[in-house]
Amino acid sequence: MNDESTGSEALIQAGGSSRPSLPRAARGERFAPRAALVTGASRGLGAALARELARQGAKVVLVARERGPLEAVAAEIAAQGGEAHAIAADIGDKGQTHAIAGAAAALVGPIDLLVHNASTLGKTPLPILLDTECEDLGRALEVNVVGPFRLTKVVAGAMALRRRGVVVHISSDAAVNAYPRWGAYGASKAALDHLSRTWAAELEGTGVAFYAVDPGEMNTRMHAEAIPDADPSTLADPADVARRIVGLVGRAGAVPSGARLEAARLEEAP
Repeated sequence: MNDESTGSEALIQAGGSSRPSLPRAARGERFAPRAALVTGASRGLGAALARELARQGAKVVLVARERGPLEAVAAEIAAQGGEAHAIAADIGDKGQTHAIAGAAAALVGPIDLLVHNASTLGKTPLPILLDTECEDLGRALEVNVVGPFRLTKVVAGAMALRRRGVVVHISSDAAVNAYPRWGAYGASKAALDHLSRTWAAELEGTGVAFYAVDPGEMNTRMHAEAIPDADPSTLADPADVARRIVGLVGRAGAVPSGARLEAARLEEAP
């Protein structure tokens, strides 16, 4: 066993208890994030989450690959009186993980909310598994699972030391339902769900809560690329979904860590 493993296990054992890992909301207090890091924040749900978190008073760091749209969202938040910072980076790039976490902490202080929203569908139209290239499956896993895993490893330890933090994994109903042509994406989201539950079990009692949230079908560019003939009027507004997810964060502790939740069943943030 190496020194890093020993230190990590000692941290878990020191924080562990027979109680669930619950922030202060378990005692009737709302969890109000001070510094949030949101990936995939240049558009869609990620941008909506950044806007809503800033509206609630959090300092927000936005991460995505495309600098232009990302900086536009950050500027919009700043124009409305919030604090937002843009970091153009690829969550799927192993070499950028520590730089993302370090830059975020330098900009807004210790991160107490991490939202893993960045994801990739892969090639569209979505192919059946027989036609899916191994490299495309690998890319989906790298961005949707391994990238979030790496970033959580960097951020969650510091959260546990402070005994304060929430990590939200944005999932999909494709994680639990076998839809034709959604195999690679669904497998990646199923793995993300399982990691969320395992993080919760291993960091129980440390003050860090983990949730997986299925946002449902939303009116986003990603949905349009996957299902171009969908009727937008039947799809959820990302802003509405964001309010529900931020509402969950505010009640962190009242909801058991490790839970997998559907956004449509959540209460909106006040």
